[in-house]
Amino acid sequence: MPLALLALAIGAFGIGTTEFVIMGLLPEVASDFGVSIPTAGLLVTGYALGVVIGAPLMTVLGTKVPRKRMLMLLMGLFIAGNLLSAVAPAFAVMLIGRVVASLAHGAFFGIGSVVAAELVAPHKKAGAIAMMFTGLTIANVVGVPLGTFIGQSAGWRVTFGIVAALGVVGLAGIAKLVPELPRPEGVHLRHELAAFKNAQVLLAMAMTVLGFGGVFAAITYIAPMMTHVAGFADGSVTWLLVLFGLGMVAGNLFGGKFADRALMPMLYVSLGALAVVLALFTLTAHNKIAAGVTIALIGALGFATVPPLQKRVLDQAHGAPTLASAVNIGAFNLGNALSAWLGGLVIAAGFGYTSPNWVGAALAAAALVLAFLSAALERRDGAHGTATASGTPAEQRTPVHH
Repeated sequence: MPLALLALAIGAFGIGTTEFVIMGLLPEVASDFGVSIPTAGLLVTGYALGVVIGAPLMTVLGTKVPRKRMLMLLMGLFIAGNLLSAVAPAFAVMLIGRVVASLAHGAFFGIGSVVAAELVAPHKKAGAIAMMFTGLTIANVVGVPLGTFIGQSAGWRVTFGIVAALGVVGLAGIAKLVPELPRPEGVHLRHELAAFKNAQVLLAMAMTVLGFGGVFAAITYIAPMMTHVAGFADGSVTWLLVLFGLGMVAGNLFGGKFADRALMPMLYVSLGALAVVLALFTLTAHNKIAAGVTIALIGALGFATVPPLQKRVLDQAHGAPTLASAVNIGAFNLGNALSAWLGGLVIAAGFGYTSPNWVGAALAAAALVLAFLSAALERRDGAHGTATASGTPAEQRTPVHH
């Protein structure tokens, strides 16, 4: 794997840390600004919606900019947003800082996925994408728990200051290691937009929204769920996030490996198992050991869907993949925003801190239904294509025995 993937992974590490570290610090931020936990949850929803809007917006703005330079500009935006969060005098200002940082997220992973895939041989594309996303998953093993620990002991503002510094390291890595890749000739914005007429691209994005949304429904409220229901001390949230991160690393690498071999079966298994595990979390959340195991499994199964879904979008949007790739990253975050909001609703309605797990299970099950629908449509279109190529209807080609 080329060294340039390391630079992309460093950028991904910083972005992953800022995206997920807020989950462990929600109680501290809520207390500092004098807002409720569901209101503090808007820092998750706001970030996620910023990714949804920023992914296509930044990608479109960057169509005329060389990919390497665009990646560097995006890291600059990320640094600015985290600095604003670190010094925010009011909750609204912190929310703005989160949104500014989030605008870089979708386009960075979208353009980064295309760059990663171009750096390797065709049969290694999903593996290369997974390698970049390893930065995001390792952030959950190292960056997020460390950021949570620092935030709980030295103050959450210090955490966001450190995250901004990580962005500076990522920017320097991209400047030094990522090669200047020529833009593909003849690809214009209308070609990029044409990918969205493909039903398979839209289905893959819908699976992304629902599948990863299932993960975030549970994980957004992990701190109050584990302290109030499982009976963990506040400090234990740090190592519970390490378990979640270890699961993500394993799931991401496993998903990347098997997506290059059997993409759709990989999705059936991971989405089906994710729905079951999220439903079980409503029970296992009451036991410390069982809760820890379940959190690791949610991370593994959730992230096992990321490389196959990202590769499916790149495959289906072949010829003009950059915008579709970025929008699919936005789709992950639309799922995050939707599920964080729904999770907050069921908690606010009085169903308890484990109720978001049921929301997550329902979302993952819906994604599995779409995966089967996508495969059925592909088989139908394939059969139709074969029939058309022969010039006769498929049923007329079947030999008739008298």
